[in-house]
Amino acid sequence: MADPKGFLTTKRENAKHRPVFLRLKDWREVYEESTTAEFRAEAGQKQAGRCMDCGIPFCHQGCPLGNLIPEWNTLVWREDWKRAADRLHATNNFPEFTGTLCPAPCESACVLGINDDPVSIKRVEVSIVDRAWDEGWITPQVPATRTGKRVAVVGSGPAGLAAAQQLSRAGHDVVVFERADAVGGLLRYGIPEFKMEKARLDRRLAQMRAEGTEFRTGVDVGVDVTAAQLRAEFDAVVLAGGATAWRDLPIPGRELAGVHQAMEYLPPANRVAAGTLDRSPIHAEGKHVVVIGGGDTGADCVGTAHRQGAASVTQLEIMPKPPEARADANPWPTYPLLYRVTSAHEEGGERVYSVSTTEFVGDAGGAVRALRLAEVELVDGRFTPVAGSEREIPADLVTLAMGFVGPEKGALLADLGVDLDPRGNVARGQDFQTSVDGVFTAGDMGRGQSLIVWAIAEGRSAAAGVDAYLTQRSVLPRPIEPTDRPLV
Repeated sequence: MADPKGFLTTKRENAKHRPVFLRLKDWREVYEESTTAEFRAEAGQKQAGRCMDCGIPFCHQGCPLGNLIPEWNTLVWREDWKRAADRLHATNNFPEFTGTLCPAPCESACVLGINDDPVSIKRVEVSIVDRAWDEGWITPQVPATRTGKRVAVVGSGPAGLAAAQQLSRAGHDVVVFERADAVGGLLRYGIPEFKMEKARLDRRLAQMRAEGTEFRTGVDVGVDVTAAQLRAEFDAVVLAGGATAWRDLPIPGRELAGVHQAMEYLPPANRVAAGTLDRSPIHAEGKHVVVIGGGDTGADCVGTAHRQGAASVTQLEIMPKPPEARADANPWPTYPLLYRVTSAHEEGGERVYSVSTTEFVGDAGGAVRALRLAEVELVDGRFTPVAGSEREIPADLVTLAMGFVGPEKGALLADLGVDLDPRGNVARGQDFQTSVDGVFTAGDMGRGQSLIVWAIAEGRSAAAGVDAYLTQRSVLPRPIEPTDRPLV
């Protein structure tokens, strides 16, 4: 194990954030920069030393990737950072993505968390991978031989990238199609720069290109390239386009100017941060901003509005305010439904719970000027407005961040003829293959809206299924075992 007394003598330390007044002036990550690699190493070593190397490490159960957490904690404590990086990459293609973006279900399952603060697994993880990049330990893994098989991956989010990297390393010729003008999916144009700087993404893409993966951007598969052309050119196809069909709010006033989906609002802001756009066409400067939806996407809108100079920011959530501590019905090691304060919430604004928007109120020019709200309570499993609780709040810009309802039902899925499950996702069975021979799916397109760690795990597992389909071998790892459930 690591430090035998570490969990007794060392307290958990979270990554420190830069002062609010400083970080609102830029789009850089919110975390304080360690001045030297030695400082990072020392802090990471102390936190890794809190790991008890449990006989039954429930952190493995909490992590869909099955990350070897106690192993790399011990190696960090022993200052063997290179071997720690090797063990980290044995199960995770992109630990800097999960280390900055994942909500860490592994930490919720940490045994130390039963009666103390859990090990800061994410902080150790990102410390390892940052050190590995600094030391030059992360290099392209070019396959010694090629199979001659060609695989198309549709979508370049975390699931698509993980599948593509695994298949390229297995010797297949992989082409990743992305309809946007740059690779990365939501990592590029959904996740704000202040949560993960795109330099982290770009250096991984450079590694993948050196390994032989080809990227084709600006290609809308199903339109620019038909399903028939895709099947004719490639031996297998992986659908990893995500769950991009957003949930709308069809209430009076939805057509007013100033009411936008979160994924209409966030991408232009990311382009501004990247320097490819001078000013977002949807801008919060001097406006009263209301974000409808209390999840991560809503928090991204909150942080973006702060950086654009909003006059006020209010985030609305129909659910009641979560508890500060685990409820009895939410025991360890399940992921706790707790009241959380993200970096965006630290920066200001108001969070309002147990409310439902009943109308967008417009001005004479056809632009939104207010929201009409009503408090709600749960009655017989349904949210019911509380009589006499309606009120208006000012709103010049509204973003809808209420989640996603599945993949877009466009020409690609229709022309391929894949079956959908009862929730509208792409149905898949054993080895992540769809109802169409040679067509696989991974990530949110088949799973529904989920976490980045699940996307990477599914991408790796789908790659194993594709490799077995093409070569009748079993050499790639599968974090998620294939299922035998029937296709719907």
